[in-house]
Amino acid sequence: MKLDILAIGAHPDDVELGCGATLAKEVSNGKKVGIIDLTRGELGTRGTAKTRDEEAYNAAKILGVNTRFNMRFADGFFINNKEHQIEIIKMIRYYRPEIVICNAIDDRHIDHSKGSQLVSDACFLSGLRKIETIYKDENKVQEPWRPKAVYHYIQWKDLEPDFAVDVTGFMDKKMDSVMAYKTQFFDPNNDEPQTPISSKNFTDSIVYRARNLGRLIGAEFAEGYTVERYLAVDSLFDLK
Repeated sequence: MKLDILAIGAHPDDVELGCGATLAKEVSNGKKVGIIDLTRGELGTRGTAKTRDEEAYNAAKILGVNTRFNMRFADGFFINNKEHQIEIIKMIRYYRPEIVICNAIDDRHIDHSKGSQLVSDACFLSGLRKIETIYKDENKVQEPWRPKAVYHYIQWKDLEPDFAVDVTGFMDKKMDSVMAYKTQFFDPNNDEPQTPISSKNFTDSIVYRARNLGRLIGAEFAEGYTVERYLAVDSLFDLK
């Protein structure tokens, strides 16, 4: 399956929080979009791996993405090494995305920066023809593929974005996809232990951060990203 955009997160809900509105907008534009979760979030304080599987499925339906896959790496303990890189390379070569969006380069949760670097490295290595991979039981060596761009969404830490996407009109869908993770976010009737993301303050912050970034670019809402190389345009008039 050839994708236009492949969004990757260390945990189920990372993608929804980081770039959910952007994905919903691109889906509405007819782009083929997929999500990969590196882990099942099994070390999370609230919920279980099984409930998060169900929540991720429901969130993907809300966003309207074409596919969602879980790598089932070890939550908290996966590392950026050859073994993990090869598994990501297989997925990149299978989906052949033009753009990959992944975790924040620096964040509160250690898996986020680890996942960010792992995916970034795999995107580069995926373009090297002498690295041979076979996807599942296809019995043929995959063709090399390197995405045209790798972007990083912004998570807990208030990093300064290199660019912003106007997501006006798509925040409701983003928030619906986030709140599909019923065990993770604010619910006054949930008696599980509180976490940094289970408060009403955090849920509210998703909206006011997007609204503030939107204000700065002259839109109602926006999502910000950091880049690994300079952005390029054919004309100054391509910029908003």
